[in-house]
Amino acid sequence: MDGGPILSLEALRRLERAAAGLDLMRRAAWAAADWVSARAPAGAPLLICAGPGNNGGDALHAARELHARGYPTLVYQPIPPGSAECAEARRLAEDDGIAILSALPERAPPPALLIDGLFGIGLSRPLDAHWQEILRRLDRIDCPRLALDCPSGLDAYTGQPQGAALRADHTLTFLCHKPGLYGGPGADLAGSVELAPLDCPFDLYPAAEGELNRPSAAALARSRDSHKGSYGAAAVVGGAPGMLGAALLAGRSALAGGAGKVYLCPLDGRLPVDPAAPELMVRPVDEAAELPAADAFAVGPGLGQQEQAARLLEQAIARPCPLVLDADALNLLATRDELAERVAARAAPTVLTPHPAEAARLLRSSVGEVQSDRVRHVRRLAERFNCVAVLKGAGSLIARPDGFYRVNTSGGPELASAGQGDVLTGLIAALLAQGLDAFDAASLAVRLHGLAGDDYRAENGGPIGLAASATAPRVSRALNRLLASG
Repeated sequence: MDGGPILSLEALRRLERAAAGLDLMRRAAWAAADWVSARAPAGAPLLICAGPGNNGGDALHAARELHARGYPTLVYQPIPPGSAECAEARRLAEDDGIAILSALPERAPPPALLIDGLFGIGLSRPLDAHWQEILRRLDRIDCPRLALDCPSGLDAYTGQPQGAALRADHTLTFLCHKPGLYGGPGADLAGSVELAPLDCPFDLYPAAEGELNRPSAAALARSRDSHKGSYGAAAVVGGAPGMLGAALLAGRSALAGGAGKVYLCPLDGRLPVDPAAPELMVRPVDEAAELPAADAFAVGPGLGQQEQAARLLEQAIARPCPLVLDADALNLLATRDELAERVAARAAPTVLTPHPAEAARLLRSSVGEVQSDRVRHVRRLAERFNCVAVLKGAGSLIARPDGFYRVNTSGGPELASAGQGDVLTGLIAALLAQGLDAFDAASLAVRLHGLAGDDYRAENGGPIGLAASATAPRVSRALNRLLASG
């Protein structure tokens, strides 16, 4: 997966205007033709679907280039061109002798590849019933599909279908990445995503609003002359009666993430030691207990929402060190405005790690609203709480208070099991304890957690069966692999 900036739709349109003399349409067509040529033998029949706008122009020019390279090419354009650029591309394609049909042939054999150039990123309203039926019919064709820029019918920024969307196996997106290709339904509809920057000079690019999540692990490299005190102390606060497992998972993950020392501070005082990780220093927190001295705190795994939990959260908020809040700590923030205001006023870094339901409670919204535009809502969280916000889910998002965000591309349904959020919380705390900036710590932890899932899928042939307790060792291996690769 390549890197590259994420531009807002407005900024992308400015870039296209600034690069008007570069003939981006033909460059997109060449990029598409090169992609096909690298994967399909000459002579493989192609069905190229062209819409009425500039995405259709990209598709028509791609048809011309592929036709010239020896591919039998059939173009399906349901309605006539609606832009001058698309009309010119169609005229040239017809001059080249390419068949352009306004209706799909009945009972035709499936092509080797369907190229989707019906609608690009400019689609701003739901498709009407006619277009939805066209997409459903194309979806029934049994062949691989390549989408140009984004799958037709998909909002490339929210990841939501506009009434219907044509599922792609691969998406070749142009100039910059789009967050909707990685999150929500878009994560399944876009398939594998590759960026074609079209050789556009970087000095033409406006300021990015985000980027793919590729943080460096170089700051965690270790010298031989070091000791446990060199790598910080993390403390995990949680584990009320009946929920000790959540705190244990977070504590073990903090050890796996490299913290020199890890304190486990359970509200249930019946655990004297963790037999699976005796390195954890168990410090039960009863009514009178103070939190230990630590370089970073993680509060929330199994915390509960009783008064004692609120008092411990208040203590942790007051500490002048980095703080990760998850699970019940977030639920307490959502119901206690005074705690929320104290978090927003902190001078030390804070990281919030909600799943969509927790994010909805924090924003006094609904899960549907959060999921309908995940980028907008993670940025609202980061601004509201003056924090780094991690909105978990497909294409997890990490946002700073200034609105800049990262889109994670590692991991998948392997991580859809109880306790995985606790593993992520402990990992972020460990990276904060080792001195990473909060944005980079959260970003690296999210990426590593996803890589652990990717490794499991590769080793086991599928996503099912990865327990949270088995994830932390995989995180260590992924981190060491990143360090070794530079």
